[in-house]
Amino acid sequence: MPPSRPDSDFPYWLVAVAGLGLWGYWQIVISELHAQILATLLRGVQVTVFVTLVGFALASALGLGIALMSLSGSLVLRQVARFYTEIVRGIPIIVLLLYVAFVLAPGLVAFRNLVLEPLGFDPIRTREFSLLWRAIIALMIGYSAFIAEVFRAGLQSVDPGQIEAANALGLSRWHRFRFIVFPQAIRTILPPLGNDFVAMIKDSSLVSVLGVLDVTQLGKVTAAGNFRYFETYNVVALVYLTMTIGLSILLRRLEVRLRNRP
Repeated sequence: MPPSRPDSDFPYWLVAVAGLGLWGYWQIVISELHAQILATLLRGVQVTVFVTLVGFALASALGLGIALMSLSGSLVLRQVARFYTEIVRGIPIIVLLLYVAFVLAPGLVAFRNLVLEPLGFDPIRTREFSLLWRAIIALMIGYSAFIAEVFRAGLQSVDPGQIEAANALGLSRWHRFRFIVFPQAIRTILPPLGNDFVAMIKDSSLVSVLGVLDVTQLGKVTAAGNFRYFETYNVVALVYLTMTIGLSILLRRLEVRLRNRP
């Protein structure tokens, strides 16, 4: 009897996760404390989703630009892209978050005032630079390096014969990328890109170190107020698991559909 494929196994793990999730939500239904904690955390879900969506969109755009630079015919652009990728990937996200918040942001404010104040614009203070946007910029920079490698690998996976055929047809570089390269590369790019998106949902919790009122920060504030750490952090974990596992299942189904497409 031939061995079964791993992706054809019955998802017992999903049954276990569903049972754990149902138990968690049942506690919320029967316990007023759990319900109050969830109601507080739901305010932070909006911030977590906003940070993740905006940060990931910006990181994807920047990452695509870096990937195209790394595949450029210019040695300078390739080296700049490599330098950026290696430096950023070597810095922990939380260190990058603190650096952007307390070093880069004040520097940008000082530069803005230096340039625009002589032109008649009113100066701004560093505290007027939203901590939320500092966090988004940090996540954008941090994830763009990883996403750039995803795009680079996906673009390089396209058969060179396809590009040569496009050249023979006289297509411009933009048309080759739009109609030939990217539609084929996206099937390779989407699965790891989806994994990075799920990872950013989790790493968005790091913005709590800046006091941004996301799920984690509201959980910390709630636990400090009611001293019920077990119940509070159980609900925090349940909220994150609901978002990440639900998204992972959708991405896995999308990956299967892409794999089965002719």
